Amino acid sequence: MPIDSGNLALKGLDDLFSTEENRQEEQREQVQQIPIDALHPFTSHPFKVLDDEAMTRTVESIAQYGVLAPLIARPRPEGGYEIISGHRRQYAAKLAGLDTLPVIVRQMSDDAAVILMVDSNLQREHILPSERAFAYKMKLEAIKNQGARSDLTSRQVGEKLWSVTQVSTDANESERQIHRFIRLTNLVPELLDMVDEKKISFNPAVELSYLDESQQRDFLEAMEDTQNAPSLSQAQQLKKMAQQGEFSYEKAFDVMGQEKKSEKDTVTIKNETLRKYFPRSYTPKQMEEKIIQLLDAWQKKQQRRNER
Repeated sequence: MPIDSGNLALKGLDDLFSTEENRQEEQREQVQQIPIDALHPFTSHPFKVLDDEAMTRTVESIAQYGVLAPLIARPRPEGGYEIISGHRRQYAAKLAGLDTLPVIVRQMSDDAAVILMVDSNLQREHILPSERAFAYKMKLEAIKNQGARSDLTSRQVGEKLWSVTQVSTDANESERQIHRFIRLTNLVPELLDMVDEKKISFNPAVELSYLDESQQRDFLEAMEDTQNAPSLSQAQQLKKMAQQGEFSYEKAFDVMGQEKKSEKDTVTIKNETLRKYFPRSYTPKQMEEKIIQLLDAWQKKQQRRNER
């Protein structure tokens, strides 16, 4: 029986296009339902998952609507999957009682995974200083590693400068500010927690990061004994002492016991203290105007009393 060469040619083309279509389908990322217990946190994940008001709202939303945005994870050599993006969603889903989650499973190198993990989390509205510090540091190291592998003959200084520029551009921060945040990773955990809790301001914290661990612990003791938070000028004095080899607990105590110029010139009332006396709808400007109005009325009352 003669072979129909036309049908054979058509069949070969059908197979060719079918194979290409299948290949594209295989390459296309698929959302899979993964058991929640098979998903593990990213190694050295710098972002904290907190049981706060925002988490409560997330749990309520997931309980009602499910997880709408899939997580991104990569397979682990020891089994299961490492979460790259979606740690808060996984935690909230556990609290909401879900058994599986929608996940995009992606094969990624360690450095590529770090960069994606950092970038996806930096989109959040509220990020603690410690989270930024370690995130910027991890991303900077990952970019350096990628550059070193792609061009083993590249100049190390050039690679380092280029890496900082990329982190700076992606984060919309100056290169100087990137370096200053990364300095915070040199603080002992107790001091870094105080920065997150706003007990120590960012600028003094950067100066304190130049003290070694022993000096930082002496400073902590001096801070607790004087019940004072460091001003920028005090932190700079302590840094200079450390660099000159003159640092000691006694000198730190003396510095922290100094009366700050700001304490002489201003009176500070914390926002949470004022909020107890005003409706939630009041802006800081409205609160200030009302306080001045009440003080004016009090002053006039005192003047009338003195004139009697």
